[in-house]
Amino acid sequence: MERALLQNVLYVDDEPHIREIVEMALSLSGDLSVQTCDSGSQALALMRQQRPDLVLLDVMMPDMDGPATLARMRADAALTSIPVVFMTAKAMPHEVSGFLQNSVPLA
Repeated sequence: MERALLQNVLYVDDEPHIREIVEMALSLSGDLSVQTCDSGSQALALMRQQRPDLVLLDVMMPDMDGPATLARMRADAALTSIPVVFMTAKAMPHEVSGFLQNSVPLA
């Protein structure tokens, strides 16, 4: 059986302990290459340098939150098709519908 291709994941969260735990958990399988950063602006810069296959994005961050980061991604032709999964401890139904308005179908 052929081994799955290495997937590049970018995890964005302002909490260093959460970043560390998520990075460790995702790296356990050995099939994922995981990069982390602590802000939306840093994430955008990293994505332009090294395009990830998937972005895991915290919703609540200072300066540029997850939805604002996603909006910038969707406005940038080089980043618009990168799939994003929001990571959050809390989300109200009206917030979820707002996230979905900026979503791109995964085909």
